[in-house]
Amino acid sequence: MTITMDTLKTKLGPADLKEGLTATRVKRFIGDYGIIILFVVILVFLAAAAPNFLTLNNIVNVVRQSSIIGLIALGMTFIMITAGIDLSVGSVVGLAGMTFALLAPDSGGAFWLPLIAGLGVGLLVGFLSAAMVVWGAILPFLATLATMAIARTAALVITDGQVVSGLSGPAEWLGSGFLGPVPVPVIIFLVAAIICEFVLSRTKFGSHVYAVGGNEESAKKVGISTSRVLFMVYLIGGVTAALGGLVLTARLDGAAPVAGTGYELQVIAAVVIGGTSLFGGVGTIRGTVIGVLLLGVVMNGMNLMGVSSYFQQGVQGVILVLAVLLNRWKSD
Repeated sequence: MTITMDTLKTKLGPADLKEGLTATRVKRFIGDYGIIILFVVILVFLAAAAPNFLTLNNIVNVVRQSSIIGLIALGMTFIMITAGIDLSVGSVVGLAGMTFALLAPDSGGAFWLPLIAGLGVGLLVGFLSAAMVVWGAILPFLATLATMAIARTAALVITDGQVVSGLSGPAEWLGSGFLGPVPVPVIIFLVAAIICEFVLSRTKFGSHVYAVGGNEESAKKVGISTSRVLFMVYLIGGVTAALGGLVLTARLDGAAPVAGTGYELQVIAAVVIGGTSLFGGVGTIRGTVIGVLLLGVVMNGMNLMGVSSYFQQGVQGVILVLAVLLNRWKSD
């Protein structure tokens, strides 16, 4: 039996249909803009609760601190849209930063060699993760758990667990320099975000990323090389994580083999808060940037208010749960 619109109107009545459409619109609005509304509410609250929050120096500091997590989150967005995940990003931060520091001693003026070597480390780890996922048919969670351990072990073995400090001037500029009034890490993050947004929303590769995440089998049937797409997203994730590690090392003027520990959780939280689905097929770079900044603002505000670090982790968890609920409500 075919149910026409006239039949539906007869069964439900005009008032019921109007109420249903209104509920759908409200649901869609909250699903689309709920995180932005939450972000604005948090900004207003912190502006009232912490007098120093809205100062120019503090705002610049928030964005600069968020830029490292933001860089890593850009690559993670590509991976999670394909319904994957990368637990190795924190270890890549440590290993890439260590490589960068070892090749950029305080006595030298080297810059491009350490930069290329550091990014190459991220590319290598991303390749290993992709190879296990694509060729080995290993779940992304397990594959990247393995590369996480491999990368962290490599960072510890290379330096025997010691900290490497003292970078060349050009290398240090990457994390501490300014272009006019804007910190270099912020510029790097913004440029990377613009490039990633263009690739994901304006290119054929970007549409293939969404197709693979939405339904991998269907993507294969329409001629998309799913293996190539998966390889590319893990390579992108490795490079952005390595870039985050280079910026972190340059900011600290040194590297520790345990640098980046726990970053994977912050990055995944930021990406999910930004609206990317854990089940793939949904997500944007714009949303990820908002998620990164929201977490950065919350952490900064709680520091200004003297909130204990124990409570800070709990607040991050609450925000993550709210984001997941909003995403689920939108998709229902």
